[in-house]
Amino acid sequence: MFTATMIFQLIDEGKLSIETPLIKYFPEIPNAAKISIGKMLNHSSGLHNFTADSTYGTYWTTYKSEAEMTAIFARHKSDFEPGAKSEYSNTNFVLLGYIIEKLTGKSYTEELQKRITSKIGLADTYYSADAYISKNETYSFDYATQWTRIFPETNMSIPAGAGAIVSTPADLVKFIKALFDGKLVSLPSLELMKTMKGNYGMGMFSIPFKDENGYGHSGGMDGFSSLLIYFPKNKLAIAYTSNGARYSTNEVVSNALSIYFNQPFAIPEFKTTTLSAAEFNKYVGKYSSSQTPLRINIIEKNRTLYAQGNGQRAIPFEAKGDNKFTCAIQGATLQFDTAKKSFSLMQGGTSHLFTKAN
Repeated sequence: MFTATMIFQLIDEGKLSIETPLIKYFPEIPNAAKISIGKMLNHSSGLHNFTADSTYGTYWTTYKSEAEMTAIFARHKSDFEPGAKSEYSNTNFVLLGYIIEKLTGKSYTEELQKRITSKIGLADTYYSADAYISKNETYSFDYATQWTRIFPETNMSIPAGAGAIVSTPADLVKFIKALFDGKLVSLPSLELMKTMKGNYGMGMFSIPFKDENGYGHSGGMDGFSSLLIYFPKNKLAIAYTSNGARYSTNEVVSNALSIYFNQPFAIPEFKTTTLSAAEFNKYVGKYSSSQTPLRINIIEKNRTLYAQGNGQRAIPFEAKGDNKFTCAIQGATLQFDTAKKSFSLMQGGTSHLFTKAN
């Protein structure tokens, strides 16, 4: 949302338009002549999501320059014809961050400070490098049988304009309120940001709750998660950030909103399901899917089930009974069908079927 806001500021200044083609800045990217700034903002560009590619695990912890990252993007064919549909891709916003730097001649860090943080008084929001505990920043943690620091960490040159920002819930609330109050972009630009194509606006999502309609964005990386929503009718902003979870971020926010809007709310029950080593053998193995190139290796370690995508770190899942495992920090569920030697991965409103290799 910060990157999209700065892009719309440049549009308001007449330095860019939503029709400007990507080829003007990055002619080496496939379909660059057909991809507009607007299509990148609402994820209808067709650009392949580099973080979902099998090669991502070979470089995500190392510094990459703009030239190196764009070379990686240029190697991937488009996933679909630009404008044909919408599908989330981090590639869009890494490139938009680079375009901000090209248009201004300044670094993303400098432009973020000039255009947003100093403008509305965000003391704890800035472009990130590594975590600095001395600055009251924190590491992120996984939980298997105990809390364990997640390491190695993503090098922030990789997500760049798609997610390399440190912030706090208090600053996020200030940011989204300023955005909707017209203090950062023009009202016509805000309307464009709110206009949905498929499930995506230009830098934000539509996030309904009961009969209320909110706008905002979620985020997740290395075990960190965040969710920011603004409800214009109620002038209500809610932000939540986490550096480790055993309970879904979406559920935390949804339950808080239930309380705020006087909706029925029940205190959740937290149960631990313990499995024997023999029971884990039903799930362990290598799985693939016809719906995605992602391959997942299911392993057991210290009575905990881990799922490891090709080239990615192993992520612990908690047993919930009935062949079901969840990972709160990823918002992911694995539902196994041991008779068919398969499982469904449910995450972000989508479901993919994986089958064990013989």
